[in-house]
Amino acid sequence: MRPRPPIPGRRFFSGTGLIITGLAATLAALVFPIWSYADRSGTAAATLDAESVSTPYGPLSALDRDFITKVRLAGLWELPAGGLALRKGTTDAVRVAGRHLIEGHTFLDQRVRDVGARLGLALPEEPNEQQREWLKDLTAAQGTEFDRTFANVLRVAHGRVFSVVAQVRAGTRNTLVRDLADDANTTVLDHIKVLEATGYVDYDAMARDLAADSAPPPVGSSVPPGPVSDPPPALPASPGPTDPASPTDPPNPADPATGYPLPPPAVSPPPSRAGTTG
Repeated sequence: MRPRPPIPGRRFFSGTGLIITGLAATLAALVFPIWSYADRSGTAAATLDAESVSTPYGPLSALDRDFITKVRLAGLWELPAGGLALRKGTTDAVRVAGRHLIEGHTFLDQRVRDVGARLGLALPEEPNEQQREWLKDLTAAQGTEFDRTFANVLRVAHGRVFSVVAQVRAGTRNTLVRDLADDANTTVLDHIKVLEATGYVDYDAMARDLAADSAPPPVGSSVPPGPVSDPPPALPASPGPTDPASPTDPPNPADPATGYPLPPPAVSPPPSRAGTTG
């Protein structure tokens, strides 16, 4: 029987073709990660530009707007929290921390309202749901339970915003936001120190709370709105009644043009945890 003649091109597919196919696959594997990485980098920059708006003071990013909103919200609930500390705190250290909150956020609230007006941003007029819950808990708490709740809730809240302040100050291109971040950094750090000076901060619980609440910067639908043509003026935040439960110096709201004076961080030693309740 005569052998079958070879099919034209068969040798190509079985030899050279396999080599070429393998080289093409290898090249694709090398090129794809480089292309993919470059694409991700370009997307981050594109997102920053897409979510920024132009202002006379420099570009205003989504993170900038989120920061301004957070500063305003902080004053709306921390001023009343400071007033509660003056009325209900059982130690001088807790009452001093309350005074710091009132003085610091009186100053920052006027600053953020001025920045918001100059940038054409509408600011919130009441605390968010989480902050209202915190104020409800502080209103219900009494005695040592109040002191401990006040110190820990406020310390966690200040820890959350402190990281946002640092991120904004490091990267903002807007001069008004940069100056506001400087003021916020000084104020928030002062509040962290006086809250810790109460002796009630549970650092382990605080670290767990901050780790669990870590979140990326706002994107997409969660981005705060940009400037509007005629935003309503934001009303000053208020601490509410501040009559203390025991004698202490009255709060001394500051003149934002000259900064704000601060009392000593604490005028009594931190309370011992032994024998406390709450």
